[in-house]
Amino acid sequence: MGVDKREGVGSGITINALGEPTSDLEVYAKEVLSTLISDNLPPTPSNFSLYFDRLMEEKSESFRKQVNAILEIEDGNDDEQSMELEKSLKEGFVSVKNILQVSASLYKNMALMTKILEKHKVELQTSTESHTVMRIVKSLDDDVGKLNTILKKQTSQMKTLYDETAGIIKSVENETIFDNQYGLYNRRYAMNKIDQERQLVIEFKHKSSLIALKLSKEIEGQISSEKVLHLMTRTIARLLLKTSRRSDIIAHYGSGIFLMLLKHTDAPSAKNAAQRLYDLVASSNFFLAEKEYNLKIAIGVAEINNAKSAEELIIATIDAMGRADEAPESIHYVVYEG
Repeated sequence: MGVDKREGVGSGITINALGEPTSDLEVYAKEVLSTLISDNLPPTPSNFSLYFDRLMEEKSESFRKQVNAILEIEDGNDDEQSMELEKSLKEGFVSVKNILQVSASLYKNMALMTKILEKHKVELQTSTESHTVMRIVKSLDDDVGKLNTILKKQTSQMKTLYDETAGIIKSVENETIFDNQYGLYNRRYAMNKIDQERQLVIEFKHKSSLIALKLSKEIEGQISSEKVLHLMTRTIARLLLKTSRRSDIIAHYGSGIFLMLLKHTDAPSAKNAAQRLYDLVASSNFFLAEKEYNLKIAIGVAEINNAKSAEELIIATIDAMGRADEAPESIHYVVYEG
């Protein structure tokens, strides 16, 4: 069935060969499915999603805005929901910790009050004050002593609850996919996804690539403050999130090193992506006091193959990134050719 590409202005409607109205999104979905089949890939939900994002890059800005407006209405995927859940868990951990700190402060204050009363009691015992005053002091002493005993018990109970909660959260953290430091996926999740993609590459013979990047040592050498370096690295993380496709996996591997898994992307396309990332970061300025810094990153690129495990691929890509960091300024990235 042929398709007439004439569109009503802003209507989002296309007229097909039979004169029937068809939405642009429906036509695009058929185009995605057709491209999948022509590339000999199974039309699974995962592959369809990947090609949906990939082909979207070739469309007009108005069409992308139209589709994104529809996608925003839909619920996020499971991974995004998991990330939100983990954020809540971490916030809960902070809350429980704060409660314990407040309780500890109350306990210290009560202990201080006990010492003050003890001091005044001694003073009164050596004075010529009446027995009535002594009875009042003793009564106060007894009341404070009882309250102190109760507070000690409650504090002990709260500490036990805190330890149990901390243990639960720690076990959850061992299964998390979220890196709280930079708001990306974490190392564990990245390694699982890279290994999974490697298996798919072996099975279906398509191309996928991996990018590793970090703040260049040239910039690191200009900054003495760890806090400022962290802020610069967070800026890079935000740029990665802002410019990535929905199908890309972006993770913090550790020590300020970021990984990008580019599914269904061969080495030439990955190199183009690396250059775009380099240019994007290079055009971003960071202001410290009254001084302006042009950010710069080192990038390593590797095409995923069946010769190396996920861990070996990551190491090879990070090694290429390290060589890019040592290379002349005209070299913006290094490709692992193994």
